Amino acid sequence: MKYRKLGNTGLEVSTLSFGASSLGSVFRDIDETEGIKTVHTAIDLGINLIDVSPYYGLTKAETLLGKAIREIPRDKFVLSTKAGRYGENAFDFSKQRIFDSIEESLIRLHTDYVDILLLHDIEFGSYNQIMEEGIPALQQLKKEGKIRFFGVSGLPLSIFERVLNQTELDVILSYCHYSLNNTSLLSLIPLLEMKKTGLINASPLSMGLLSSRSVPDWHPAHQEIRIICKQAVDFCAWNGADISKLAIQYAVLNEQIPTTLVSTASVENIKKNITWTEEPIDHDLLKEVLEILRPIHNKTWSSGDSEYANNTIK
Repeated sequence: MKYRKLGNTGLEVSTLSFGASSLGSVFRDIDETEGIKTVHTAIDLGINLIDVSPYYGLTKAETLLGKAIREIPRDKFVLSTKAGRYGENAFDFSKQRIFDSIEESLIRLHTDYVDILLLHDIEFGSYNQIMEEGIPALQQLKKEGKIRFFGVSGLPLSIFERVLNQTELDVILSYCHYSLNNTSLLSLIPLLEMKKTGLINASPLSMGLLSSRSVPDWHPAHQEIRIICKQAVDFCAWNGADISKLAIQYAVLNEQIPTTLVSTASVENIKKNITWTEEPIDHDLLKEVLEILRPIHNKTWSSGDSEYANNTIK
């Protein structure tokens, strides 16, 4: 496993990191024992960053992760969780709710601090509340030692630019913007480097678009994106290749991307994902897949307030 610096935090994080949303049965019902073993396997094989949220499985993911990591020395992993989102349409970025949220998370996670606390999907919240209450709450928690670093997460890249132009963040978490079909996250790199802000990239499979499994009904992508991604999936299959492997390899290959989150509650899958990162990428296959995906390159979908709906297909 390779490791890269996460901004100015001083943390060295594995290029592939563990997204614990699957532990909340977000994608399928999981076996608790298998989920715990998956976390242990990930850490044993070199992954050192774990990301979770009280929203995933409505606290189930944090609870199960807490059971898994209480058996592991705390210095063996970097733990990231979130605050502000607690249900499908339940958002609260007030200072007191964030204080309460971290206390609840610490109990579920069986730890007295987290390394990173992120405000979750901030494009759905009141920007004024986030800046006037949310960020100050994170700053205070850092001073108190309950968190080591803080930041925000979301889908629209413009929300990161807006916040970073007004305040300092240790870390951001961006998803679905550095993958085979969308590399628009690269446009944010100069600002992140100038601000010395760490970057966590999530969802290299574009929330299932770049997978041999059926795309879930809830996926927000427009039909054109779905169709062309399916063409790329099928092309790989016809050539005896797994597009998920290509997508993960592509994401971790870029040294400007410190770490990429993948989520699974399967021991077999986490082993496979890690092995893929250690194998050379098929550049000929990559070239052909990128050409198939070119018509939808950097096209995304709306999330949150309409002002952040940039580069979308309606």
